[in-house]
Amino acid sequence: MNNFQIIFEHTFYNDDFIKILASTVVGTLIGLEREYRGKSAGVRTFALISVGSAIFTILSEKMGVSTSPDRIAANIVTGIGFLGAGIIYKMEDRVKGLTTATIIWVTAALGMAIGDGHILLSFLGTMVVYIVLGLFVKLETLMSKFGLTRNYKIVIAYSPEAYAKIERIFEQCNLSVKSEKQLITPDKIVGIWSVRGRVAKHNKLVKKLMSDKDVKELEF
Repeated sequence: MNNFQIIFEHTFYNDDFIKILASTVVGTLIGLEREYRGKSAGVRTFALISVGSAIFTILSEKMGVSTSPDRIAANIVTGIGFLGAGIIYKMEDRVKGLTTATIIWVTAALGMAIGDGHILLSFLGTMVVYIVLGLFVKLETLMSKFGLTRNYKIVIAYSPEAYAKIERIFEQCNLSVKSEKQLITPDKIVGIWSVRGRVAKHNKLVKKLMSDKDVKELEF
């Protein structure tokens, strides 16, 4: 047996190599789904998160003392928390990036599972992630037909009856409304409403607001 064969067999029968390969596959699969949906974190990000988590877990077992072999691995959660926090941001009245940050957290957990030798568990976890991200999106779309909550930002020219006028439009569309924030100036009223109802009723509301000459801006 020559040196090349020895190196080849040592590499391809080494558990650590299999773990790194498996973590790359898991991270890539999740990253492909995020890339397909056009999210900020894509294939490279999730593949590296999975591989990094697996490597840290492997090193934790190799470098940790016998009484605390999880010392390095325990800090992965903290590091991933900072990474996930960088994805989340607030845009006016809504928070964006929560789902992506959560998937980063789950991907790290899957990488840690592989690093500790639980490869089958990690692949099962990846299947669950795909089910949640794929099937549940369709369920949400289906559920939205029976009831959907939207936040509307409406800017209307000021008049003593302007606020009551908007409230009447909501009533005409048979929507459940909760006033969130109002800003009144001498020339306009800026209001944010949380509105719940069927998609058809939301569409009716949008048409009514867009056709009203006093409505200057509409955002939802």
